[in-house]
Amino acid sequence: FVKYTIKMKILLVGEYSRLHNSLKEGLIELGHQVTIIATGDHFKNYPVDIKLNRNFNKGFAKKVKVFIYKLSKIDITSVSIKNQFLKNQDQLKGFDIVHLINESPIGVTPKHEIEFISFLKKHNKKLFLLSCGADYISVKHSFDKKPAYSILEPYFKNKTSPKSFDSILKYLKPDFKTLHDFVYKHIKGVIASDLDYHLPLKDHPDYLGLVANPINTDLLKFKKLHVDQKIKIFHGINRANYYKKGSDYFEEALAIIKTKYPDKVEIVMVENLPYQEYIKTYNEAHIVLDQVLAYDQGYNALEAMAKGKVVFTGAEKEFYQYYGLDKLVAINALPDALKIADALEELILNPSQIAAIGENARAFIEKEHHYIRSAEKYIDKWRST
Repeated sequence: FVKYTIKMKILLVGEYSRLHNSLKEGLIELGHQVTIIATGDHFKNYPVDIKLNRNFNKGFAKKVKVFIYKLSKIDITSVSIKNQFLKNQDQLKGFDIVHLINESPIGVTPKHEIEFISFLKKHNKKLFLLSCGADYISVKHSFDKKPAYSILEPYFKNKTSPKSFDSILKYLKPDFKTLHDFVYKHIKGVIASDLDYHLPLKDHPDYLGLVANPINTDLLKFKKLHVDQKIKIFHGINRANYYKKGSDYFEEALAIIKTKYPDKVEIVMVENLPYQEYIKTYNEAHIVLDQVLAYDQGYNALEAMAKGKVVFTGAEKEFYQYYGLDKLVAINALPDALKIADALEELILNPSQIAAIGENARAFIEKEHHYIRSAEKYIDKWRST
């Protein structure tokens, strides 16, 4: 990797699943100065340089917040984050690049997001957007049922209350559409983090292309899988996203496997763990069940693949075609519990496949997702405008 001769000062705004931390590590290796401002992604609590705390989100304070919102439509958590942002405003000026992880990068009201982004646009040089997580274009694509299945499938099938999809469908509401239009008016371009965001953006005039999620393979050590006794299957549940991630399909499939092969498998299920605990918990697993309703891998899946795990996740034919793959690097988890159980059974009965897929997965991550190579691609996109 060659360090760029012209060093840049870069501000990364927002954090999901450690993406910006890994990108920061790659950019620093290339000689750039990088700052992350974010809330830490809720319970996951990722490290950031400028922390914006989500106050009034627990216990009695949350009840007060809800009461005030019902009376006045004022979100005091959002107001609190705005005040924290303003206290740090001197540290948020003079950057060559400002990179928003999402069109609502801090996760506050659209009004406050617009104020933040206006400030960042005014006091810095170039503003770029990442399509990562729900946003207007990707949600509209799913809502119009353009993909065969999507994160909205449980909504269409009435698996849970429509209210539980507010965090996704809010992007189609007028105030978030206004935010979307505002962001696209001020950015130099938008980048997709994986195929689930690439496909909806393909023909957009501001689209700069896909840059695969950066994974710091230096921190994630590969361990060749050996099956001596039981095959260990890990499923980490994020309760708030239970149906959106397809955890119901995984649990149904695991029940089948547990009944059929009680002496051959050990199943570990955990819920809502902070990042550091989460990665420690799956370290001994052979198989990691990540998510169902996607065409490409999310961040947790990629990190598990980097460690050489066999991951059940989004790995549709479009993914294999895009990367020109002729070997299995992950198992495509379809929204069908019986098919997931069949795929698990295939591995249980043929454990030699587990080590082979794990090795393929690590090789794929090193080739397509290496954090420094990914950082170089981001820099090329930022400098192309």
